[in-house]
Amino acid sequence: MSKYKICVYAISKNEEQFVDRWMDSVSEADMVVVLDTGSEDNTVEKLRQKGAIVYEKIISPWRFDKARNIALSHVPEDVDICVCNDLDEVFESGWRQKLESAWSSKYTRARYLFTSSYNSDKTPKKQYPMEKIHCRHNFHWIHPVHEILEYSGTKDDKTVWVNGLVLNHYPDKTKSRSQYLPLLELSAKENPQDDRTIFWLGREYMYYEMYDQCIEVLKKYLTLSTATWNEERSASMRFISQCYESKGNLRKAKAWLFRAIAECPNVREPYLYMAKLGYKERNWSMVYAMIKKGLSITKKSGSYLVEEACWDFALYDYGAIGAYRLGLYDESLNYAKKAYELNPLNQRLKSNLELIEKDSMKSQKMGCCHE
Repeated sequence: MSKYKICVYAISKNEEQFVDRWMDSVSEADMVVVLDTGSEDNTVEKLRQKGAIVYEKIISPWRFDKARNIALSHVPEDVDICVCNDLDEVFESGWRQKLESAWSSKYTRARYLFTSSYNSDKTPKKQYPMEKIHCRHNFHWIHPVHEILEYSGTKDDKTVWVNGLVLNHYPDKTKSRSQYLPLLELSAKENPQDDRTIFWLGREYMYYEMYDQCIEVLKKYLTLSTATWNEERSASMRFISQCYESKGNLRKAKAWLFRAIAECPNVREPYLYMAKLGYKERNWSMVYAMIKKGLSITKKSGSYLVEEACWDFALYDYGAIGAYRLGLYDESLNYAKKAYELNPLNQRLKSNLELIEKDSMKSQKMGCCHE
């Protein structure tokens, strides 16, 4: 017999392609509640056929927090645990048992692993903690986009980590994200001192190549007293650097990358970007130094800010080039082999490896001749 009454709730719009898979994934719950916000396909019909309780309401002007709060309001009062996810997300089988085993009445919310990208063999590539499971009462969603749960209860807000509970994201890449920027601007207007909102707005400006706006907003972020997470601060400095580089100011770009490294020296990202700048300037000593330091970091931070390029072939590629230019042929060869091993379909990496192997052999022969 189940220990708790569990309800999955979600919002939807034009997602009939995901309904069967999603409903199978959440079928371990006692009930499923969905707020549909204006589907023009068969999303609503398919959800009801699969057993979901579906409500329909147009949200205008659109806000994610308002939609999720309306969905939550339809969850019965006697539910113990609310599980919020989206129709393009899939729980791995057995999630309910894992959640019930970890949960107790002293907890208000749960954290678990979220997979956002995958390797070619479909194994997880990027994962980080997610927190959208909570008790029924004293929670509501805030912020128009990148919405989060806010607790308003009187007892302590306690979170439990649920070992083995994994939620996998398989997004519809054809969907536009054009609504995100105006919603983030609205969120920043409503919450001008919220570091998380300001950071994400600055990052969104960078995505849109609005470099001056990005620099201005992220500089503001760095002044906020609540902006204390060093990895996020380092990322903001890296984004500022990227903007200055795109504007053609390599001096300021480099200065901000040095600040990013100083702020959080135990993540790979600023070292890779500094190696790229060194490559542009043909500063091979800097390239070499940056990749040596970057590769000395052997463990991912586990946050959503991890850039997978830093854990692929890129650092080894720049290492091969930097070491080669410095005449360190054996070391260059080792880096080139590793880069090609990580991306064997890349013709440039293959050509580089062949060139470096050839020159490494020449160097060895010349060394033998001088002995």
